[in-house]
Amino acid sequence: MICPNCGNENCELIQEISTSGNDYSVCKGLCGACTLQSWIGLLCGLCGEGHTTVKRAFWICKNCGYKFKA
Repeated sequence: MICPNCGNENCELIQEISTSGNDYSVCKGLCGACTLQSWIGLLCGLCGEGHTTVKRAFWICKNCGYKFKA
């Protein structure tokens, strides 16, 4: 791969991973505990909480540090 910024051929493929979302909702857990009147209701805090993972691949020039997609 050739860098579009400086023309150098010394480029490396890098993968960046980012996640977003919540692990546990305290409010939902407490509501579940009150509704079910059991400690099992605390597990309701895990319901509906989704994680989003985004993977991005790009090239980075080892000469000038420019990031670009192929």
